[in-house]
Amino acid sequence: MSETSASVRVEMPPGPGSTKGGLGATQGASREPKALEKELSGLEGRKWLKRLLGVLAIAVVIAGIAAWRMKTRPPPPSRYITAKTSRGDVFETVQSTGQVKPLTEVQVGAQVSGRVTKVYVDFNSIVKAGDVLAEIDPTLLYAQADSTSAQVAASRAQEARAEANLATARTRLTRAKNLFAEGVGAQADVDTAQGAYDVAVADVAASKAQTASLSAQVRSSRTNLAYTKIYSPIDGIVINRAIDPGQTVAASFQAPVLFVIAQDLRKMRVLADIDEADVGRLKEKMGAEVTVDAFPGEKFKGTVAQVRYSPTNVSGVVTYAAVVEVDNPDLKLRPGMTATVTIRSNEAKDVTRVPNAALRFKPSPPVDKDGKKLPQDPLPPLSPGQGRVYLLTEEKLGDEKIDARVVDVGITDGINTVLKTDVGDAKIVTDETDEASKPKATRGRMF
Repeated sequence: MSETSASVRVEMPPGPGSTKGGLGATQGASREPKALEKELSGLEGRKWLKRLLGVLAIAVVIAGIAAWRMKTRPPPPSRYITAKTSRGDVFETVQSTGQVKPLTEVQVGAQVSGRVTKVYVDFNSIVKAGDVLAEIDPTLLYAQADSTSAQVAASRAQEARAEANLATARTRLTRAKNLFAEGVGAQADVDTAQGAYDVAVADVAASKAQTASLSAQVRSSRTNLAYTKIYSPIDGIVINRAIDPGQTVAASFQAPVLFVIAQDLRKMRVLADIDEADVGRLKEKMGAEVTVDAFPGEKFKGTVAQVRYSPTNVSGVVTYAAVVEVDNPDLKLRPGMTATVTIRSNEAKDVTRVPNAALRFKPSPPVDKDGKKLPQDPLPPLSPGQGRVYLLTEEKLGDEKIDARVVDVGITDGINTVLKTDVGDAKIVTDETDEASKPKATRGRMF
């Protein structure tokens, strides 16, 4: 293997032109790296050119997208929400709650004590004036009446005896006086007879007084006996019964309430608690609407019958009772229901109206580019019956301008207020969007 290698490395001695051939080979070898460098530099240039073209293509695409977005993007949102005046009716109302009660309600009690033997009515029973509602055991009262009648009879007998004694005393006095006049009798006999006569007169008067007293007791016993039957005082319907047969009634200190009778449930009333801030707007004969939870959506017509002067103070809240009479032809309203009363205290028909939100609106203070609030002059105070609205004077989106205007206003229904000042067709600001509170330099940015 070494011999083969040696034979490969053995070269012929150079001939006469070997020097030139050697130089040519050397020059060829020197030219090859330069060509390689040139080719490499060409390749690098083409790569950078491709990269530059890619970057330019991306930039063109981004610019196109940006131009398309700027061309197709929606306009900036409005800074303010506006509304216009309208024509219509405005009704000023006062709302409160109260309890439904019958127009006339009578509590029927017992005037004597005893055990209830019979009850003739029940809840919802319709009664007439004079109907018997219940009976109390009259046995003891009958015995008391009989005893008092016997005492009256004895007193009358005593009275007759006193009158007989009086007649005897009168006769003796007359005889004594005659004898004294004839000179036969003594003055002492006359005086004694006179004294006996005076005593007889007094006995008669006492007997008559005793008879009158016992006669009064008889009448009282008979009256109490009549009270054992409890009668209805009015025509109506029984809305409460608090007694059952066999129960004992004690009327010694206070008459117990056994029945509650409503005269006519077709006429009801609501005692509405009116706040002291609203009571000055109410007057008698004002119209009212009553609603109850049992009949949602149904309104019952009523009238203010009375606004009471007596205050009610509950936890520092002062209210006054307004009596609202309500028609109840279908007997839908029941005693004790909680009702919501809406009283129409004032009205204005076919007038110019402005939303209440416009009168409440106050623009946000202006801010600089850093978001800091800029100082501004305070607005002058308003007089009674005036309000302040803001009119949109410049409608260019993103650069809207508003102007404050003092206007005369009237009554309100909680949603709209009567506008007495003419503002034409101007747009009235009712609220502002978030754009109004941003610094002006940041509004409408795309990125």
